[in-house]
Amino acid sequence: MNEELNYAEMLEIPVETVTVNRKEKKRRAQEPEPEQELSEQLVEQVNDRMEDADPAYAESRTIEREAKPKKRKPKFAKGFLIGEVVAVCALCAVIFLTNIFMTDSAINTFVRGLFAGNASVADTRTYSDFKLSPVVNAYVDADMTVSETGVLSFTAKCSVYPPCEGTVTAVNGNETTGYTVSLKHSDSFTSIVSGVDTVYCAVGEKVKSNLPLAYSDGESSVRVMFYSNDSLLNCYTLGDGGISWS
Repeated sequence: MNEELNYAEMLEIPVETVTVNRKEKKRRAQEPEPEQELSEQLVEQVNDRMEDADPAYAESRTIEREAKPKKRKPKFAKGFLIGEVVAVCALCAVIFLTNIFMTDSAINTFVRGLFAGNASVADTRTYSDFKLSPVVNAYVDADMTVSETGVLSFTAKCSVYPPCEGTVTAVNGNETTGYTVSLKHSDSFTSIVSGVDTVYCAVGEKVKSNLPLAYSDGESSVRVMFYSNDSLLNCYTLGDGGISWS
């Protein structure tokens, strides 16, 4: 400081106007001791640089997080669930009691209808409810005859048609002896076509009277028979328009 004052007097500057600024020397970081860990050395260096700042700025501290409150289900949803369980139990009890004491009640009828929804509907039509169609094409020259028992037979090279719509229930035979096709038209009315060489439909397929069912090469006799509840029918006639019930 005396050097600055002497220099000021030499320049003839009033001493009162001289301001002496002392530059503080930065504190040197203490040399780390060999036994100090690397993390402790880093903390001390940062603290020295921060000077008068809070030393906790560079310290490693565990951050405590506030625990999030657990969401609670509203009481309304819980009560609604309990109500559903009670309602289901009550319904089961009612169905059980009505099955015992009221077998023909509306609820029992409704439940039976649900489980019987896929059941097949009975086809109560009789043979007279069906209109018979020609079993051969009108352009085919086939000499048809009907026996006293009701067996229709002919020999011709032609396609053979179903006498009426129905479902194929069986196909028996082979190429040597010929095939026999069984048709179901209703629960009581069936027909059989035998003596054909080729069958166009498989078991379970539905057939129409305007689509060929089989084919005959004309070398063997084709026979057509109608049954009502397994009884052979002979109550039909042949005419120019084909087959019709008599």
